[in-house]
Amino acid sequence: MDLSETDFDRILFFEHARKTAEATYATNPLDADNLTKWGGALFELAQFQGGEESVKAISDAISKLEEALAINPKKPETNWYLGNAHSALAFCFPDHDTAMVHFDKATHCFQKAAEEDPGNELYKNSLEMLAKAPELHQELQKQMAGQNTVNATSSNTSTKVSKESKKKKKSSDLTYDILGWVILAVGIVAWVGLAKYHVATASPPPR
Repeated sequence: MDLSETDFDRILFFEHARKTAEATYATNPLDADNLTKWGGALFELAQFQGGEESVKAISDAISKLEEALAINPKKPETNWYLGNAHSALAFCFPDHDTAMVHFDKATHCFQKAAEEDPGNELYKNSLEMLAKAPELHQELQKQMAGQNTVNATSSNTSTKVSKESKKKKKSSDLTYDILGWVILAVGIVAWVGLAKYHVATASPPPR
């Protein structure tokens, strides 16, 4: 995967956040804010991975966010990130029923976030975008199925066409991955803003 300078900077930023959160967890495992940062960083880094690695990173993020909510269940940003993670995981499964399980969990999380912080437009907008996700998931699966059918037919024609079909399938897979993340794009800006907020409001070290 070719990375732009911005993407590379994001990877460095979130990898640093992940390592810092992991180190902090070793000394204070009951810090819900730190667990939220850790889960958020894992979730963002998953965007630069693919296949099983991406699914594992998202699953790890969900684990950390759920751990944070076990400590503080009313934390809106944690619920919001958990909703994003479940939304992303839903797009990783071709089976619609399996995807719907995660979409439903995401809806619950976004609703909780909006209830705890009703003035935050981001949480409301996330709910609105999520309402369109199941339909988008089905449409993507239809396109993937149609593309695979074309690829299978073409592969029986000639070796040359078969190679072209594989290229098309890779392109289709890439498009699928990108579209799966469209609904979560706003999370990138929000996480950077959240991280900056925590830095700005951090208490000075004791003298």
